[in-house]
Amino acid sequence: MSTWREEYQGDPEAERVMFERLAQDMMGVQLKTKKYSSAPTIQRAFHSKAIFAAIDAKLKFLEDLPADLCAGFVKPGQSYTTIVRFSNANGFGQADYKPDMRGVALRIQVSENEQHDLLATNFPVSHARNAEQFVAFAKATAGGILSKVAGLVCLLFKFGPSEVIRMLRNVTAARKRKVSSLALETYWSRGAIRWGETLAVRYLLRPAPDAPSAPEPSDKDPGYLSNEFARRLDRGDVHFELCIQPYVDPTKTPIEDTAIEWTTTASPPVKVADLMISKPGAGIAEAFTDARLIDELSFNPWNTTDEFRPLGNLNRARKAVYDASSAHRHIYRWRSELPLRNRVLGGAARAAFAVVNRYVEWHRLSLRLSLLNLDAFRHVLRNRNLIDTEIGEAPPAARPVPPTDAGEDVRQARTYDGSFNDLSQPKMGAIGSAFGRNLKPDFAPDLFDTPNPVTVARELLHRDTFIPARSLNILAAAWIQFQVHDWVNHARNPLGKDDVVVPLPKGMTWKNYVGGPAEDVMRIASNVAGREQGANRPPIYFGNNASQWWDGSEVYGPDSVKAGLLRDGPKLKLVDGHLPVDLKGFEVTGFNESWWLGLGALHTLFAREHNLLCDELRSRYRTWDDERIYQTARLIVSALIAKIHTVEWTPAILATRAIDVGLSSNWNGPPANDWLTKLGIWLIDAHALTGIPKTLPDHHGAPYSLTEDFVTVYRMHPLLPDDYCFYDHTTGTKIAERGFLDIQGAAADDCMRAFGLRNALYSFGIAHPGAITLHNFPRSLLALERDNEIIDLSVVDLVRTRRRGVPRYNDFRTGLHRPRIKSWEELTTSPEDVRLLKEIYGSIDRVDTVVGLFAEPAPAGFGFSDTAFRIFILMASRRLQSDRFLTVDFRPEIYSPFGMDWIASNSMTSVILRHCPDLVSVLPRTGSAFAPWRPIFPSSKGVPPERPS
Repeated sequence: MSTWREEYQGDPEAERVMFERLAQDMMGVQLKTKKYSSAPTIQRAFHSKAIFAAIDAKLKFLEDLPADLCAGFVKPGQSYTTIVRFSNANGFGQADYKPDMRGVALRIQVSENEQHDLLATNFPVSHARNAEQFVAFAKATAGGILSKVAGLVCLLFKFGPSEVIRMLRNVTAARKRKVSSLALETYWSRGAIRWGETLAVRYLLRPAPDAPSAPEPSDKDPGYLSNEFARRLDRGDVHFELCIQPYVDPTKTPIEDTAIEWTTTASPPVKVADLMISKPGAGIAEAFTDARLIDELSFNPWNTTDEFRPLGNLNRARKAVYDASSAHRHIYRWRSELPLRNRVLGGAARAAFAVVNRYVEWHRLSLRLSLLNLDAFRHVLRNRNLIDTEIGEAPPAARPVPPTDAGEDVRQARTYDGSFNDLSQPKMGAIGSAFGRNLKPDFAPDLFDTPNPVTVARELLHRDTFIPARSLNILAAAWIQFQVHDWVNHARNPLGKDDVVVPLPKGMTWKNYVGGPAEDVMRIASNVAGREQGANRPPIYFGNNASQWWDGSEVYGPDSVKAGLLRDGPKLKLVDGHLPVDLKGFEVTGFNESWWLGLGALHTLFAREHNLLCDELRSRYRTWDDERIYQTARLIVSALIAKIHTVEWTPAILATRAIDVGLSSNWNGPPANDWLTKLGIWLIDAHALTGIPKTLPDHHGAPYSLTEDFVTVYRMHPLLPDDYCFYDHTTGTKIAERGFLDIQGAAADDCMRAFGLRNALYSFGIAHPGAITLHNFPRSLLALERDNEIIDLSVVDLVRTRRRGVPRYNDFRTGLHRPRIKSWEELTTSPEDVRLLKEIYGSIDRVDTVVGLFAEPAPAGFGFSDTAFRIFILMASRRLQSDRFLTVDFRPEIYSPFGMDWIASNSMTSVILRHCPDLVSVLPRTGSAFAPWRPIFPSSKGVPPERPS
């Protein structure tokens, strides 16, 4: 017997990428079918109408089964309970008398840990040679008459007339056959499968030789096949024979080309088992329930073991395509089609803005043009700057147990580790999932230390004189760290294991450990590798040790064990209104690394908010248990945090009217009274007509993740001042002066209790953070003690970015579709910085990303560069758009009606005032809580207060 083999189109990874595209196309077919069939919901792409289903059929292998056909569960005389579903092949669920193929799906239940799906149709050969032909033909022939005509024309250009004619003849012949009974049809597999270690086979299910005849097909009864099968079962069991056709050679029995029939002459069928379907013994109600359960099942030929895995291109595609189609049908995955006007006018608008932007920066345009330009930017970035770094399954692998439905608990509440946010891809965004990329990595080990990062940091980053950001207060600095702790966490090895070793400039030494010796190198704890890239090459992929969703994990913890330790019933543990402390004196909360008083204030504030919400929910929903109250309060707090960041913090740090309107629209939709903007959006991007929370989840072609480039633009350490003054919020009297090191680590809790939350918030509210610019990196972070290490964070920021393969600044800029800079003067307006940059880097293309982002002149009102802003445009929407709990499940049934109202009506200001009501007179009346507050002039000075400038 000849040896069979598979042949890949390119390689397994190239096929995987193609299959993911085909899966999206098949979801489009489902949408088109729904539209033209007027079905209320998404149906199966094919075989949508079940004709008959049985939950307890029996498949029994022959007693005298030859030894060379025995493999795995295939054993002589062995019998298995089998689920059977007969169906019409069309996706419209049409009447039985309509021209159509018929299909059968079997689920052979070997044990709880092993099941096998077999799928077949009543025509011996597929019309499609491979997966691409199959999906292209499905797309072309879905929808109405005009759609089909246009689709067939496209097929002619894609595959040529002869192939299109062949496919049409095949499908026409398969559909025009009159079927009198399902029990009298033979059903053939689509493509081959393995059968044990050495065999490749196609299989078929044929009626038993003694099957009784059936009356002529009806042309009036839409359910005549179902009725005939039921009458047949009244008279006795229905029997089929399961047969296999062994592989012979690549010409007569090809593995890859499913359009070539394995004839009975080339490979005579060999009977291996009998299938017996009996009349259901259950009552009518139970029988209907069983049928409904079977109809909900998702059959897939990859639900099997490796000994019986599907073979060939068409079969390899079925795992991804069928899974996507099933998820779409079960409302686990979504696809939204842009209207034709958006595809045409949106493309024209993007082309026009691309020309305009060569001459005029987007922020110099009028408000409406700026908003439309930002929408165009986002579209381009979504298409070109979302790179999936997870290792895909290539080639597909068999799975002995079909995927199970998510439990009710994960449907209604967030998991702690971020799993099951996307019900079709449970691990997406969960702890341990990969950081993605917005730009192709630039991995250059020979330039890791060029120029020396210590020199770069010392000459270009270190703070000489504090440069304030006068439009913000220090709460804005604390807030972004509060958020980053929720989003990203690169796990680190302990110092001493695979250290990153940075050579020091000549004559310089460094103590790497507390109490350690002075060395001529700086040692930095390495990140835990997520995946090796090859022999002798460090990894450029890392897993995120935090959930990547906007889920408040910095407050609630990353797992159920930690969350349980923080809870007291439905509430978070507080001691006299403050967070409890551990043995080291640190506040106990979800994540307390890099801790300081600013974080302590925000964690305390939102812990109090959670507990207040528990009381409010308890008073309104008296039948709820502790768990539901806790999880609902957790959802509300997490969504409120996301809203505050979207519509308050980001517009505060990017203080322009276009950003304010744009980000408010991200959450609330465009202004109701701005009909001209709404018209423009309707014309070019109808999906933006409502706020993202009113839309469906959309990952825009790449599984959701935060990215290494996103981490890079959030390196905002210059926001932190080195020196702090604390004041009484009622009198304005100074309480204390502290340096940053005096209010960080274990000292933070002592300060919180000494000053009180109100005084801490007030003191941060009236003070400015640092500007995100060169020469403004906090001195307090240049020799910071952490886990017995001594680290210079200014150097760490440079080293981490280089070693994670983030492109240098000029490549980073061009990768985000901005013009490449060619002169030093384009990078900075400071002659002294031009001199330093030239001296240190030599080439403008070697400027570090962090340095370039700090040096680049920002648009008016911006707290950081326009290049960094490109990542914000993309990721600010993505963090909302991908999240089920901030889109399709952002609804009263999940959050409660009270919770939805709470999120809609609250802001950072109202959160602060709820827990510190006597700060009402100092908070901005109309502005953001992240803008400077009104300072109180100390009455003890004996002079009248002056209006603050």
